[in-house]
Amino acid sequence: MERGAIDVADLAGPFDLQATVESGQSYLWNRADGRTYEDLHAHGGDEWYETVVAPIPDVTDERVPLRVRQVGGVHDGTLEWEASTDAVPLLTHLLRLDDDLDAIRDATPDLPLLERAFDRYEGMRLVRDPAFPCLVSFICSAQMRVARIHGMQRRLRETYGDPVDLDGETYRTFPTPAQLADRSESELRDLSLGYRAPYVRRTAEMVASGEADPGEAVDLPYEEARESLTRFVGVGDKVADCVALFSLGFLEAVPLDTWINTTIEEYFPDCDRGSYVDTSRAIRERFGSEYAGYAQTYVFYHLRAGGK
Repeated sequence: MERGAIDVADLAGPFDLQATVESGQSYLWNRADGRTYEDLHAHGGDEWYETVVAPIPDVTDERVPLRVRQVGGVHDGTLEWEASTDAVPLLTHLLRLDDDLDAIRDATPDLPLLERAFDRYEGMRLVRDPAFPCLVSFICSAQMRVARIHGMQRRLRETYGDPVDLDGETYRTFPTPAQLADRSESELRDLSLGYRAPYVRRTAEMVASGEADPGEAVDLPYEEARESLTRFVGVGDKVADCVALFSLGFLEAVPLDTWINTTIEEYFPDCDRGSYVDTSRAIRERFGSEYAGYAQTYVFYHLRAGGK
């Protein structure tokens, strides 16, 4: 096992590990104390978060069990990590430590709601999850609270994922497309996926067979990428936008979920254009097109945690 640390002061802008991994962007991290998503108002903290990193092109060719925690503040703290290999490139990729968060905030418009959200969760960054687990996570997200979505992904890992060890502890990988495609609909329903079970199974079949690959969308213009992702069963525009934003790096994507639609209704009613595509374009422009997805994620987390 290797150990190391990253100084937050060396990053371009602050960093808050807890806000980043518990803000409803990623469902692939477990908090070691078992309290993931229990406290929406927490900041920082020093709990360990655990995951198994799937092979990522140009980052790692192997499956890597990884633990990380933040000690200290969002400006001058330290990210302590333990992994089976050097975790600095992995954490940099997965948690977007290479983003210039100060510049991103400066590029967003001076809207009071955005300012309150940025101030409240200073240091929250977007994530870069692997495409297939991200796709499955958000297929499971329909009409679900974040804690239940997280529970579904945890059960998928624990039931069908391969074991990997780190310093005597066993962790589970997220199932491969083939592993999920081999499961029956009833087996997936037994893991509380409900009506989403056939969507997950069919999408896994599409990826496992080579019929479609969510990662292919990364090379397309943004709106074409969103349309490409809707090929998968159970994926509409909102889920496609989540995958585009939290996996494929389209930082302009603004998933129009219940929270953001309510935000539009209460704060930006002129952006409601009557259709997903047109409303999406309008709110992206209002949030500052290039980093609209960052603005959306801060607003989502701020309002979900009871902010105004």
